[in-house]
Amino acid sequence: MAILTWAAAPVSFLLTLFIGRFVLAELRKLKAGQEIREDGPKWHAGKAGTPTMGGIMFILGAGVVVFLLGWGQMLQGEFAHLYVYLFSLCFGLIGFVDDYRKVRQHQNEGLTAKQKFLLQLLAAVVFLCLMRYEGLLTNDLYVPFLQVSFTVNWVVYLIFAAFVIVGAVNAVNLTDGIDGLAASVTFVVMVFFTVTALLWHMTTLALFPAALAGGLAAFFVYNHHPAKVFMGDTGSLFLGGAVAALGFAMDMPLILIPVGIIYIAETMSDIIQVAYFKATHGKRFFKMAPLHHHLELSGWSENKLVGVFSGMTAAFCVLAYLGVLGRY
Repeated sequence: MAILTWAAAPVSFLLTLFIGRFVLAELRKLKAGQEIREDGPKWHAGKAGTPTMGGIMFILGAGVVVFLLGWGQMLQGEFAHLYVYLFSLCFGLIGFVDDYRKVRQHQNEGLTAKQKFLLQLLAAVVFLCLMRYEGLLTNDLYVPFLQVSFTVNWVVYLIFAAFVIVGAVNAVNLTDGIDGLAASVTFVVMVFFTVTALLWHMTTLALFPAALAGGLAAFFVYNHHPAKVFMGDTGSLFLGGAVAALGFAMDMPLILIPVGIIYIAETMSDIIQVAYFKATHGKRFFKMAPLHHHLELSGWSENKLVGVFSGMTAAFCVLAYLGVLGRY
């Protein structure tokens, strides 16, 4: 099985690269162009019309690999990799509906915030209940670095988990604001989950992050600056679901703090901006939120942002691994 996991990344890369050519052509035919925020950086106006919903590429690529290479494990009754993929797909479908409405209405607004929240919360609750029913989720909260865990009441744990998942999904979504950023950062996170799962002998579960890492590498070919296609909410919500689901499927949700340091920084910058704006009656703490836009307006290029944010993620992933070394 470990051999299949190592094969998942290159197979998914080639498959996603192939699928991408057709997806990109179809999106252009459908005129599924991205609407750009009017209050965004002025130079982003040139990106208007770039095809969106490109996340379909790696969703399909990773999905095919998960089913084909994981077929033997499913015949043996092991479905962890499939559950995580299907859970991520639920969020991808929510994003697809959002993107489709934006494209049809030709504006940068799709589902309302309330609609997104309720759909995401429902998906999280269903996933958590399924994982608990299958015996793949415990209510023991493991604390990295301290190497301790403590049991939490099941109801309290499920409420905590549902809101962590929704928060993580939307944090990843916020990170998708410039060419290649969400794809590159999440690629590093998927490598972390793949390596950790393999070293912990969770070979079935490792198949999904390995396949997604390969898919994201292929998507980056189309999405690096200047992007030929954007992943849209279709892709970013799928990625958010993947990151959150893997944290819980591997029974270490608190590890999402270090591995998701960029997602957290992006989210906190948005929260600080809104709170400061309201408290000071119109003043801004950052030039623009989330953080990547502030750095853009401070003179950082998109390529520099992608390199620095991915490098920081890699460093914190190494730190996170050191924090869980003593678990198994």
